[in-house]
Amino acid sequence: MSKTILITGSTDGIGLLTARTLTSMGHAVLLHGRSKEKLDRAAKEVGSNAGIYAADLSSMDQVHTLAAAVRQQHTHLDAIINNAGVLKVSQPQTADGLDVRFMVNTFAPYVLTRALLPILTSNSRIVNLSSAAQAPIDLDVLRGRKQVDEMTAYAQSKLAITIWSQELAKELVDGPVVVAVNPGSLLASKMVKDGFGIEGKDMQIGADILCEAAIGETFASASGKYFDNDQGIFSSPHAAAMDINHRTEVMQGIEAVVAELG
Repeated sequence: MSKTILITGSTDGIGLLTARTLTSMGHAVLLHGRSKEKLDRAAKEVGSNAGIYAADLSSMDQVHTLAAAVRQQHTHLDAIINNAGVLKVSQPQTADGLDVRFMVNTFAPYVLTRALLPILTSNSRIVNLSSAAQAPIDLDVLRGRKQVDEMTAYAQSKLAITIWSQELAKELVDGPVVVAVNPGSLLASKMVKDGFGIEGKDMQIGADILCEAAIGETFASASGKYFDNDQGIFSSPHAAAMDINHRTEVMQGIEAVVAELG
């Protein structure tokens, strides 16, 4: 049966490859990106006419606009793959004074997912892109009160999305399924090339596990779990994600930032 799946950051890299793979299976993929030109090109390449959505996820206003547009045009989603992410950027702070890694990698998918919950069902999937790079979260960095280097901010933002995946799964006891996935380290994405100066491994490794997470049986009862594709197993994230006090503080910080942004 054909499923309808939204993939953020799907104009290039692993997002585009995942979209292409799912479309080839007969599923309807909603594409998202910052550039209308790139979206048109991706839609043509993927062969999808399910819908294209332009939004800059570093702007909370545009995150809300994206959610409203998807809800206006679709009454049901089978999966959301929160794939969009940033590491190396020319402007590390948003207009609101937040670290752009936290905004795009943590806050934007959190707000987007919550806004789209009304069109998800108990059988839907929420797939959040984590990473092998995870680090305990400095709340001052999360709140935009302190700046750190790009890799530190990235690793913290990826642990943060892993933590809110765990917490949302606890809240949604009857579904949808919420999982955090490390699709694989050093895949051949633009982020890896820009950040580490290497070509990286075959991205299909990551695309395949994201497809499985979105529609496969392996993840059907995996809500709240973290999948490490480097090991090919469900595993434990960074130890800080298992610390109830740290999780509580991080969730309070996320909620505070979201409330401040409106």
